Amino acid sequence: MATVMQKIKDIEDEMARTQKNKATAHHLGLLKAKLAKLRRELLTPASKGAGGGAGEGFDVTKSGDSRVGLVGFPSVGKSTLLNKLTGTFSEVASYEFTTLTCIPGVITYRGAKIQLLDLPGIIEGAKDGKGRGRQVISTARTCNCILIVLDAIKPITHKRLIEKELEGFGIRLNKEPPNLTFRRKDKGGINFTSTVTNTLLDLETVKAICSEYRIHNADISLRYDATADDLIDVIEGSRVYIPCIYAVNKIDQITFEELEILDKLPHYCPVSAHLEWNLDGLLEKVWEYLDLTRIYTKPKGLNPDYEDPVILSSKKSSVEDFCDRIHKDMVKQFKYALVWGSSAKHKPQRVGKEHELEDEDVVQIIKKV
Repeated sequence: MATVMQKIKDIEDEMARTQKNKATAHHLGLLKAKLAKLRRELLTPASKGAGGGAGEGFDVTKSGDSRVGLVGFPSVGKSTLLNKLTGTFSEVASYEFTTLTCIPGVITYRGAKIQLLDLPGIIEGAKDGKGRGRQVISTARTCNCILIVLDAIKPITHKRLIEKELEGFGIRLNKEPPNLTFRRKDKGGINFTSTVTNTLLDLETVKAICSEYRIHNADISLRYDATADDLIDVIEGSRVYIPCIYAVNKIDQITFEELEILDKLPHYCPVSAHLEWNLDGLLEKVWEYLDLTRIYTKPKGLNPDYEDPVILSSKKSSVEDFCDRIHKDMVKQFKYALVWGSSAKHKPQRVGKEHELEDEDVVQIIKKV
């Protein structure tokens, strides 16, 4: 373990010393590939170890329609935030490391049950196994949205430190998967094509990265100006892309001018958990980032049930997805559906299982006789 850690440090030091320009792009690409492989090597054995190895997440049963993880340094107010939002008791104190395990709580918002996880405070070096960092970040990988809780009176550099820890564990915040195609083949060497002008990747760098992974035959096609990191992410194949909100807590302790500066930053939501300021605004932002769709059911001959919607991800919101959410065998009995709402051209519209539903549609399933 120590040797892998030392290798990681040596590569990071070399990367910090290397000037970034076209001449060094190939060398830096190679170092980044080596670093990604070492990080994977550091984390993989731990997840296979007995008795809850450091690479495993906390054993918290996933419940509700979506999961939001509260991540941050110790004593930034995660526990207070969980207590105020969900009524779940998570120990609060002014000293660091109060929460030593993962505390779950559930909040019902706009008909959806959202599970909030108060994760123990992470420290710098978490991705390399310091503290309980790997357990925290492993659990964060299972979340549909991450809430990074920052202390308004602490340096804003804490934000970048937490991002670095999460990125080191393969979590990509507020990013889409790289728009590039990577396909291994049996022969023909490395075939590198692009539909745009590349300023960050060239054939030599691509070959160096592939060589580090012992890939000698592959087709790689870019649709945008991709980086070496993007290519490594696709080859590694274990990255997760999660929306993230930065909840800046303790805003009651800063000036109005400082608050105005924070307000201009992307993905930010200022709150005071202790005084319960702007918690509604935070929940609204969480709802927006989770991107959920509420579908109401209408039994035959009855009014729609507006109390208990079926919650779908907007990326998987077809009538078939709706049927699967209710019961796995419903699709087998499906004949057609009647839909009322913004996705219907007329009300009701008779549709098949491929029809895409929109938020607050009403659906009646007609089964085969």
